Amino acid sequence: ARSRTVGELLAPTAPFDKKCGRENWTVAFAPDGSYFAWSQGHRIVKLVPWSQCLSNFLLHGTKNVANSISTRLSRQNSDSGQKNKPCEHIIDCGDIVWSLAFGSSVPEKQSRCVNIEWHRFKFGQDQLLLATGLNNGRIKIWDVYTGKLLLNLMDHTEVVRDLTFAPDGSLILVSASRDKTLRVWDLKDDGNMMKVLRGHQNWVYGCAFSPDSSILCSVGASKAIFLWDMDKYSMIRKLEGHHNDVVACEFSPDGALLATASYDTRVYVWDPYIGVILMEFGHLFPPPTPIFAGGANDRWVRSVSFSHDGLHIASLADDKMVRFWRIDEEYPVQVAPLNNGLCCTFSTDGSVLAAGQDGSVYFWATPRQVSSLQHLCRMAIRRVMPTSQVKNLPIPSKVVEFLCYQI
Repeated sequence: ARSRTVGELLAPTAPFDKKCGRENWTVAFAPDGSYFAWSQGHRIVKLVPWSQCLSNFLLHGTKNVANSISTRLSRQNSDSGQKNKPCEHIIDCGDIVWSLAFGSSVPEKQSRCVNIEWHRFKFGQDQLLLATGLNNGRIKIWDVYTGKLLLNLMDHTEVVRDLTFAPDGSLILVSASRDKTLRVWDLKDDGNMMKVLRGHQNWVYGCAFSPDSSILCSVGASKAIFLWDMDKYSMIRKLEGHHNDVVACEFSPDGALLATASYDTRVYVWDPYIGVILMEFGHLFPPPTPIFAGGANDRWVRSVSFSHDGLHIASLADDKMVRFWRIDEEYPVQVAPLNNGLCCTFSTDGSVLAAGQDGSVYFWATPRQVSSLQHLCRMAIRRVMPTSQVKNLPIPSKVVEFLCYQI
């Protein structure tokens, strides 16, 4: 089935505009669904209120030139100081933007820093931040509501390829870089760098937190997938199975599954607790052998994203297709065409998939399906129980297999 197009945000192009430098490496939704951000190329990040975006799609059809929104929004929201009136911002980051991440603060999660009263920034309950990872190794932190620069983090020596905030609201940020390291930052402690995670022998392409913020997955060149304990900052295990560089990863909403995308033309779904591959989604048939795993570069998988229902995964590959998979089916349930796609992510409510291309973003309606009561119960249990505890439950073996996503 073809997926239905919801809308487009098209970057304005001058007649002699260079194609290089306009790559949209990253798109992101705010955790509360209030904002959408994407790298428009040439150092620019656009921040738009998501509800305004959707209503514009409905009013004006699917096409939407990005600049035309800003004039309407700025007139409607002239008082940018009012946080209850979200307004659009155009941010010049000063260098090519490779990664974006939204972070929101929750007051009960305190900073680990002792001298909290000496901080320059007091993050309130309604704080929303945007982190941007740049080509020169810097990470700039922006206030989403005002568009102002708050922090400039400068420890990486190479491209900051990916960023992820801990979902618990602690404003702990992890950055993945081509300098082969991951760095952990405490933004409530004025962006103090808490730890450097070393283990990757090559470029680090991506990182993702588990929903409870206890585990970090990092992926990179040379087939590397690492799982880290974020309480002790120690490596838990290395997952082995891909045959080429691994470029993207994401946990399922209940934390029981981990999806990884690789240049070996495959998406694997793992049980991260025992390091076993549960599912494989291939983008080339027949799949390439390990010897030729780097040869099918027209099928390289660029990005993978888990839907909030825990049933669907989206993947984006170099064969000009976006695919929607069900975790219990071998073939895609929906597809959509996209040239030169580089990144994709589901909206906060899971109803829309956003995919980035050359400075523009395309949106599709995602497969809608009412989750079974069994699956909802499985997700509720797996949110609080790792695989080892599930296997010790005094219940029938078939139920254990179902809870471990093995049937």
